[in-house]
This record gives sequence, structure tokens and C-alpha cells, in this order.
Amino acid sequence: MRSTLKTPLLLMTLLPVALPALAAEITVACGDGGAADFCPALAQRWAEANGHQVNIVTTPASPTEKLSLYQQLLGSQSQDVDVLMVDIVWPGLLAEQLVDLHDYLPEGAAEGFIPSLMENNTVQGKLVALPWFTDAGLLYYRHDLLEQYGADVPQTWQALTDTARRIQNAEREAGNERMHGFVFQGRAYEGLTTNALEWVASYGGGTFVDAEGQVTVNNPQAVEALALAASWVGDISPEGVRNYMEEQARGVFQAGNAVFMRNWPYVWSLGQADGTPIQNKFSVAPLPSGPEGQSVATLGGWNWAVSRYSDEPQAAADLVAYLTAEAQQKAHAIEFGRNPTRPALYEDEDVLAAQPFIGELYETVMNGVPRPASITGDAYPRVSNAIFNRVHDALSGSVTPEQAVQQLDSELARLGRRGW
Repeated sequence: MRSTLKTPLLLMTLLPVALPALAAEITVACGDGGAADFCPALAQRWAEANGHQVNIVTTPASPTEKLSLYQQLLGSQSQDVDVLMVDIVWPGLLAEQLVDLHDYLPEGAAEGFIPSLMENNTVQGKLVALPWFTDAGLLYYRHDLLEQYGADVPQTWQALTDTARRIQNAEREAGNERMHGFVFQGRAYEGLTTNALEWVASYGGGTFVDAEGQVTVNNPQAVEALALAASWVGDISPEGVRNYMEEQARGVFQAGNAVFMRNWPYVWSLGQADGTPIQNKFSVAPLPSGPEGQSVATLGGWNWAVSRYSDEPQAAADLVAYLTAEAQQKAHAIEFGRNPTRPALYEDEDVLAAQPFIGELYETVMNGVPRPASITGDAYPRVSNAIFNRVHDALSGSVTPEQAVQQLDSELARLGRRGW
């Protein structure tokens, strides 16, 4: 018996047999599990194709709450989550608790991305995330209503205000009492910081903190921008807009109850879905400008990172490479209208056939204005918290726009003195 087994065993050790990789169990922190969250489906496809097991964790819709969750997990060195979806403003903040993807990614997986996004995700030479999709704020408008009432697409915020009020009031007189002129992200969270940056910067009021780290918010243009925004609440915007995030604004607009909306590109495909009240009735345009300013779109987007405390960093990095690969980004663009982070896809015929506006958004994405995250570093969450809370105070009427700007100036200056 011994002699009959020896030869086969010897041959098995000598022949170059390709053994399958060991199965891994990976937990990925996806989005909020809503209609626009493509992560669970893609992660499951990766697991089935590679013989791994994947567990999905849904996270809060609010980026502020999502960041708090991540800080708790990473701060406790938890191994509960391997792969995290991180906001464009978080790489510098979380870098020390994320792996260097250069050490784990398959060959070529970090190539072909928009260079500025890769720079954003590289902290002191360490690649801490790969870009999944990018965003820039857009103005959505009901072109059918503008045509019906003989109105042009507004080029300034004041023109938007006037047009929104005129059409809203006419629609209400015609029986649509639920019609609003303009919806946006007015809740006290990161989304309001992005909206406020667009308002203030488009008025020529700066970006709250400039590239040299100087606080710049205390100026007449910033006051004027916030004063106009505060005037919208209860007029062309519902009182409840002060608690709207992206999905609440989309819900109102997609139900046919708003003339204008500020939101991200993902809304396009959802609004054009079969059976929606606004299918083929709306279009997108650059956001309006201030009276002497220019259109400004806050740069957004999400990335994939691997926790430093993962006990499966290789498999986790492989999932990151899969999620951000061209094929998956193409599907993400076609099915969900998400802006790719690979320039080649902005010229892809299939993408442009499904989402015509994506090709037109390339320059908008390339010229988007970043939030002051890189210059303020670890202090950015407190900076953003100060911005959205003081702006929310102005929207709520608890302080005047002048007081909001003065208070914000003092808070940001105090944070700056502590160092950023």
C-alpha cells in the first residue's frame, strides 16, 4: 500500500498545480441601502465570482452620521468592517487608520482614474482609497413648466427666485397646492455645507477658508448670499426644507411638486424611470451664479478604502479593485447616473446613450470647487459642523444672516488658531 501511494504523492508535489485562493469573509460598509445604493449588488457579484462571502452593513444616509460611525469603529480598532465607503473629504482625516492600497491592489488596479481624485486620496505618499464615483452640484428644472410659462433657465440665484415664485404661484392657483418653487439640502449636516459653499462662492464670497488657511467668510457677499437663501424658506421652499437631505429633496421633485431642485447627478436616472411623474419633463443645468459671480458646483464623490484593522486586507483590496474597475463604473453610470472617476467613460457610447448629460458634465466635474478639507485637515469635521450649523441658524431665522456670518467667522478663526 505504501509503495502505491508514494509515486502519486510525489507527482502531486512536483506538478505546477494552480490551487484556488482560500475563501474570505469580508464585511463592507455600503450606503444607506436605498434605491441608489449599488454597493450590495456589486459586492455580492464579486463574492459569487471569487468564492468569498460578503456581509453588507448599511450606514446612515447623513455623511455626518456616517463619519461618526466610522470614527467609532476605527477608533476602537474594530475588525467588524473591512471595506468602507468614504467621502471625498475624509481621506486626510482617516488616513492613519486605513491601509496603503499600494501594498495590496492587483497590478494596474490603481491606473486610469482622474488624476486629481487620486491626488485627493493619497496622503503623504500613501494611497488610502480608490475613487468610486464623483459628483458636482447641479440645477434640476422642469423644462415643461418653464416652456408653459415662457420662462428661461435662470442664470442667477435672483432669477431662480423670481421664476420659481411665479411658476409656483401660478401652479397653486391652477389647483396644484403642493407645488414648490425650489428644494435643496437644508438640514444641518454636510449636505448644507456643500449648498452653502455654492451660494457663497458664486456670490464671490470665497470658500469659508482659503487655500492658505485664512478664514474668509466675513464679507458682504457671503451675507448677501445667505440672506437670499434664508428668504426662500416659507416662500419658494417649504418650511420643511430645513430638514431635507438629498433624498427628501428628490422625493418632492420626483413627485412633480417642485420647479427647481439642487442635487447630485444620481437623481437623473431615478427621475427618468418608467412611471415617474416627471419622466421626460425635466433637464439639468449648471447652478446659478450671484449678481457678479460665477456658477459654482461643490465637488463631491465617494471612494473605497480598507480598514487597517481588517484581518483580510488582501481580499478586501481585491473587492475595492472590483468595485472601482471600469466595468462596474460603467454599470454604475448607466443604471444609476453616477459620474465615473475614469475619464474614458465620459466618452463611452453606451454610457452617453443611457445618460446623455454625463458627457456634458465632464468640465463641471473637472472644475468643481472642493470644500476646505485638505487645508483644514483633522479640523475639517469641526469646520463643516460650524458652517452648516450657523447657516442653518440663518435659514431658521434664529439669527440674521449678518449674525450667522460673524459667528461663523469667530468659530472658524478659533479653530484655525488651534492649528490646521
